[in-house]
Amino acid sequence: MKKQARHPGEVAEIVAIQALSFVAGEPERLGLFLSESGIGPETLRSAAKDPQFLVSVLDFVLRDDETVQAFASASQLPPTTIAAARQALGGPQTGSDFS
Repeated sequence: MKKQARHPGEVAEIVAIQALSFVAGEPERLGLFLSESGIGPETLRSAAKDPQFLVSVLDFVLRDDETVQAFASASQLPPTTIAAARQALGGPQTGSDFS
């Protein structure tokens, strides 16, 4: 049976959700992300449905080489795939602006 090809945007969303799980897996990193994004832990799950929120997750991961490398290692994805996912989701890369 042939595997169904996924749309690049769908793959990018999967990478972003993996990144969110990675960020949520470490309390200190999650606290920093929540503080900078302005959302509360109670709204995290619903926010994950918003493509712009997923962009902000990838921006958060990509802004620091150490975080990129840690996520790449944890997800077994090359850093270039993470950057490509961010690009596929679109929008300007903002770094720390999560609004």
